[in-house]
Amino acid sequence: MLNNDTICALATANGMGAIAVIRISGPEAISKVATIYQSKFNASKSLNDAASHTIHLGYVMDGETIIDEALFSIFKNPHSYTGEDVIEISTHGSIYIQQKVLELLNKVGIRNANPGEYTFRAFWNGKMDLTQAEAVADLISSDSKASHEIAIKQMRGGFSNQIKDLREQMINFAALTELELDFSEEDVEFADRTQFYALLNELQSILKRLADSFAFGNVIKNGVPVAIIGAPNAGKSTLLNALLNEERAIVSDIEGTTRDTIEETLYIDGVGFRFIDTAGIREAGDTIERIGIEKTYEKIDLASIIIHLYDANITADNQISQQLDDLNQRGKIVFNVANKIDINNENNVISDAIRQEFKDVVHIEISAKDSYNIEALKEQLIYQIKLKGTNQDDTIVTNSRHVEALQNTLIQIGKIKQGMDNGLPGDLLAMDIREALTYLGHITGEIDVDQDILGTIFGKFCIGK
Repeated sequence: MLNNDTICALATANGMGAIAVIRISGPEAISKVATIYQSKFNASKSLNDAASHTIHLGYVMDGETIIDEALFSIFKNPHSYTGEDVIEISTHGSIYIQQKVLELLNKVGIRNANPGEYTFRAFWNGKMDLTQAEAVADLISSDSKASHEIAIKQMRGGFSNQIKDLREQMINFAALTELELDFSEEDVEFADRTQFYALLNELQSILKRLADSFAFGNVIKNGVPVAIIGAPNAGKSTLLNALLNEERAIVSDIEGTTRDTIEETLYIDGVGFRFIDTAGIREAGDTIERIGIEKTYEKIDLASIIIHLYDANITADNQISQQLDDLNQRGKIVFNVANKIDINNENNVISDAIRQEFKDVVHIEISAKDSYNIEALKEQLIYQIKLKGTNQDDTIVTNSRHVEALQNTLIQIGKIKQGMDNGLPGDLLAMDIREALTYLGHITGEIDVDQDILGTIFGKFCIGK
């Protein structure tokens, strides 16, 4: 539940900077901040008389002592981020000033905010729904163009509007179904069963697409994990260095140099790729190398893309075929990359037989040492991940809580259809419809959400947001 008190927190990052912004929100935000404010130009002027959406230059006062010259921005309810009265004090960025202002606010009866409390108040006061509130956290943590675009779209209500529209359609039919219960003795049907069945089919299709988009949305949000695997000395570390355009991994002619996995992130066309250089796959020579190879297989299981790298000059087709057979069974995007083509200055070293046998695999020939075809490899990486995703205009789900609710709704819709096929009475059908509506409502917060869930969601926010 919302505490009807006034809160404060540093809204900018901790530490010293050019400025710091301290945010205050609550019913007494203006009146209490007025007690530590003095106008620079008119000592008798009070913030209590200030209009909304105005900025005032003045002093932060501790009694008769000036703490800082600052800007005081006024946002009166309901036209503020939280839907409450809000004041933002922009001070100089001294850590001492920040701490002193927060102490003064505490002194006049304004308590320190909890993590995510401002956004929670915005949700509670109807300024945004739950999916939009969660998108705020995603926007703050977005570290690529793609994850930023998804978060912006969700914060603007793209996903929640779609869910609300679907829910509204179901509510209309549910109302007609429950109306029939009042006329059960007359055996009247207000709800067209054929029309509703068609609606359920459409809902299933839309909800399944949304749920399926999570696999794509999750990797975009957290970065696409790419495992570089192959035999020792295939050039995996050289490839990682070529992709990053820096000497990140140790390169040596000695087999088994990489004993542990090395991870680095590269942004390609706005999408983050987490490249993982793994230990070479072979019979381990010692305990440490064996542990490294075991970690390689762990990374293969966690990766969305696998780059199978091999020395084009010494690797036979039967070895390539055997490795690709194993990788194809793992349900990943697989790249078959022939390396070291500079040694014999040959192109088209990947045989037609391999290309024909593994048509779903991306085949490419490179020289990691000379950075030959590295840009083409990057282009294929971004093409393949977008190909596996959805149209950029589609709604993409990035939150595991949302996908769980979507899957539960799909299960419930299946029960409704089965009930209709079996001639289920209207009262029982109405119960199944209400259950489906509840799951959809949990996504946006239109149905009461458990306080523990709310605590988990907003507890992940930084203090000040």
